[in-house]
Formats: sequence, structure tokens, C-alpha cells
Amino acid sequence: LQIKISQRITLKNQVPLKYKTEVMESQGARSKILQKIKQALKDPVAVPFPDQVAETPIFYPTDQELTIEFAQKFTELLGKFVYCADEAELVSQLSGLIKANNWEKIYSIEEGWLDDMKEYHFDPVNTDDLAGCDAAITLCDHLIARTGTIVLSSQQLSGRTTSVYAPIHICIAYTHQLLFDVSDSLAQFKKEADVIPSMISYATGPSRTADIEKTLVVGVHGPKEVYCFLVDKLMD
Repeated sequence: LQIKISQRITLKNQVPLKYKTEVMESQGARSKILQKIKQALKDPVAVPFPDQVAETPIFYPTDQELTIEFAQKFTELLGKFVYCADEAELVSQLSGLIKANNWEKIYSIEEGWLDDMKEYHFDPVNTDDLAGCDAAITLCDHLIARTGTIVLSSQQLSGRTTSVYAPIHICIAYTHQLLFDVSDSLAQFKKEADVIPSMISYATGPSRTADIEKTLVVGVHGPKEVYCFLVDKLMD
């Protein structure tokens, strides 16, 4: 009886040979991929068509002000744009928006900006539950006028999650953050820091998809509404 029990335990604890082989093959494939990536980073491949690399901008600014151009492009993409002459007007407009929509749960972790807003007796944050909030407020890195794009990165306090997880995204931007094209934004990142942020998001309007029967649906993979409050203020 003891021999039979011992055999059963041994057989039960044994891992099938087929499974072991599959695990070894998977680990081997993973090692090969990582080795190739390491080699590619060590010996970067030259640009295959150097003559086609543009040394001059592809798109040139128009005579139109960047603020107007951004507002037009942003609203064409279903974004909601609000211009504010100063931060006092920002507080007034933002308070009115929150009240008009009966938003009771406002989320934000932009501590420095929130501290500045207390000067205007404005402290809208009343939840730390991003998943259950009505709207979330973030800052941004840049605004791209040519495409109506909000640029966000991992170097912001709001990080990767806030702007895409909340059902409504409210972005606060300042006029000195306006740039013409994506290339200007990338150049600005390189200029401002030795290391480019690990994540840069170029968000153009609310989330949308037309994968199913070519029917446009808004708010599937991110916020269903995006507000941009642009404050006319030079860099401090």
C-alpha cells in the first residue's frame, strides 16, 4: 500500500515532458528576441534613404495666430475649447462648467496648479477615485496648432493614466505652450531635458473608433469628452 501511494504522489508531482519542452522552447525564443534587440541597440542601422530625410519643415506656419488655428482644429475634432484671458476667468469658467453639468466627483493630482488656484478660492477636487470620477483635470506639455492636438507625457504629475481613464478630460494649458507642429514639440522635449519622457501622447480630440461597420463611436478607448481651457499667460 505504501508503494502504491508513493507512486501516485510521484506521478502527480511530475511535470509532463511535453510541457517542459514547450517552456524551454518559449524561454529560448524569448532569449533570442532580447539578444536581437540588444544587438540592434548596440549597432544601430543607418538610415536607408538619407537623401529623403527632411532637413527643412514639411509644414509651414500660416499667417493665422496659433491660438485661433488650434481652436479651429480642436473644435472640428469634437473637442470643446474655452479661451480665458487670465486665471481668474479660468476659475470662473471652470466652476460654471462643473456646476452646469452637476459633476460631483472631480479628480486631479496636479498639486502645484491646485495650490495656485487656491488664491482664487478654487479647490474643485473632491475624490481620489479616478475610476469613479465624473471628470479629471490635468495640465499638459504642449498644444499643437496645426492638428488641434494636446501633448501629454509621463513627466507630468498626472502621468499616463488620468487623461485616458476619466470619462471626461479637462486640460488646462497656457499660451506659451502653443507650438505649430509635432516636430516643434519633439524638438522642445529634446531642448528641455537630456532624456525624453518614456511616454509621449499626442491626443487629438475625444477617443473615437469606426472599426465596427465603419460607424463612428466616440468615447470607446478613452474620454468621451475633452475640454481645453487655454489661459492667456506668458511663462513665469
